[in-house]
Amino acid sequence: MSGLDAAEIEHTKLLANALDRASTACFTVGIATPLAAMIYGFTNLGIKFGFVVIYCLTGWLFVTIFLHYMARRVLRKLR
Repeated sequence: MSGLDAAEIEHTKLLANALDRASTACFTVGIATPLAAMIYGFTNLGIKFGFVVIYCLTGWLFVTIFLHYMARRVLRKLR
């Protein structure tokens, strides 16, 4: 296995879970909420702000992917 004792294994799992929850929160706050606001008309953003919104959504998506990747990388220590 990985040579870690039981406490270190649990700490690794907790860290990976925390990173994955953070990635889910970033997706919810940075992508799902603004898209829902635009779809249901809860925002007054016009077409001129379209590119700014796209750039922000892309940024949040990259943060989400990065955090999820880091969680997977942390879990690889358990192999």
